[in-house]
Amino acid sequence: MIRSTLAALILTLASTAAFAENDSGFYVGVGAGNFNIEADDVDIGDFEGDDTVYKLFAGYRFSKFISVELNYIDLGNPGDQGSNFSFETEINGFAPYFIVTLPLGPIEAFGRVGYYFYDIETSGSFAGVSQSFSDSSEELVYGLGVGLTLFDHLHARLEYEFFDIEDTDSANAVWLSGAWRF
Repeated sequence: MIRSTLAALILTLASTAAFAENDSGFYVGVGAGNFNIEADDVDIGDFEGDDTVYKLFAGYRFSKFISVELNYIDLGNPGDQGSNFSFETEINGFAPYFIVTLPLGPIEAFGRVGYYFYDIETSGSFAGVSQSFSDSSEELVYGLGVGLTLFDHLHARLEYEFFDIEDTDSANAVWLSGAWRF
């Protein structure tokens, strides 16, 4: 019993020291997830679509509590179809973020807020008439997540983000990402 407790204490202290090495500095990463978008009462009726998405990111940790990050986010090609319409959209762009982290031992809880600068291309048909348009815009994006550092430098994150995209009722993504902290 004493040996088990002592071993657990040594492992905890050793892991805490390993996590402390990455309190500040650069990091790079990649993430994959699922994006869902819903819009009610648009010209073609109600729209709901989802797609598999990915992002690439780089950031800098000023301390274990504060960091900044730049993401390239590809929100895929969510689409929908009904009895007299089909609709598909493509959304991608860049987002700078400000991130606040609460370290809880080897686990970190974090909140993020940023601005998504994106291009959107939409195509579809309504009652047999094809239409398409493209636009560029920027919107607020924010989210919450948890992370865990493994093997001294590999940081895994699970996060949920909200995109405040114009003319939508909801637009959100769930991400699983990994980052290498230098």
